[in-house]
Amino acid sequence: MKKTQFVFARRPVDGMILLDKPQGLSSNQALQKVRNLFKAEKAGHTGALDPLATGVLPICLGETTKVAGILLGNDKAYRVSARLGITTDTDDAEGSILQERPISQRTVSRLESLLSEFIGDILQVPPIYSALKQGGEPMYVKARRGESIILPARPVTIRSIRLLQSCDTGFSLDVECGSGTYIRSLIRDLGERLGCGAHVTALRRLWVQPFRDWPLTTIEELQALSEQGEGALDAKLLPVEKSLIAVPKCPLDADQARRVGMGQAVYLERLNAGVDLVQLCDEQARSLGLATIDEQGRIHVQRLFRWAAIN
Repeated sequence: MKKTQFVFARRPVDGMILLDKPQGLSSNQALQKVRNLFKAEKAGHTGALDPLATGVLPICLGETTKVAGILLGNDKAYRVSARLGITTDTDDAEGSILQERPISQRTVSRLESLLSEFIGDILQVPPIYSALKQGGEPMYVKARRGESIILPARPVTIRSIRLLQSCDTGFSLDVECGSGTYIRSLIRDLGERLGCGAHVTALRRLWVQPFRDWPLTTIEELQALSEQGEGALDAKLLPVEKSLIAVPKCPLDADQARRVGMGQAVYLERLNAGVDLVQLCDEQARSLGLATIDEQGRIHVQRLFRWAAIN
């Protein structure tokens, strides 16, 4: 007899959780755990973390998934620990050892002076074990099949690197960087410049803009809240307005908000210059969606939240 698969009854729930992702879970596994706890119809995250990594993983539920693309491109900060003398096929401690090389005292002393070479706009080759897709298939799937993979270097931006500590066998850094930067690649390339190789042993994402120093929530905390009922769980959600805190607000009066919700043309006479991206807000400061404004003051809606149509 065929087993019946249990299916959660889903509900429309909107908001964001700044999850402290635990080590050992992929970003998608963490996402699905949060989604199932909330029984949310829709969910997405804003930038994957390796299973080895911990730290900030913004998870968007419901209508907040419509702004996930904005958050994907934001700056991030990491704390990383690395082991010198060993390179692996994944560039971290979960991979198979490819090569072991001796570490000299001169190697360790050169570390801090080399960091400046990796600050700024640089070219970086992603790890072959990554979620980047080639021909519609993630690189890690191809790598696991043993396929030969050659990835081109990509431009990334590293804002700053601070050496926290070093010893004869390894070091730790704080790194602030732009979107698309692979910390595993940074450590791999640093190791090659030192001549002995290196790989990541621990990685934690400290923050994602614009959520610096915001409190994080663990899966265990959400599980405890779920036992108290949906109300207690939902109270932990950050509203969509918090996820758009870095996007300028464009207040609308009641008539303008109604017309935007109906898909009608709306002009703002007080604006005489184009605006790249704003969040449209009603008279209660509730975000209705995202839009651009052209130089004639016309609103061009990019995304509307479902409640905007109520106006």
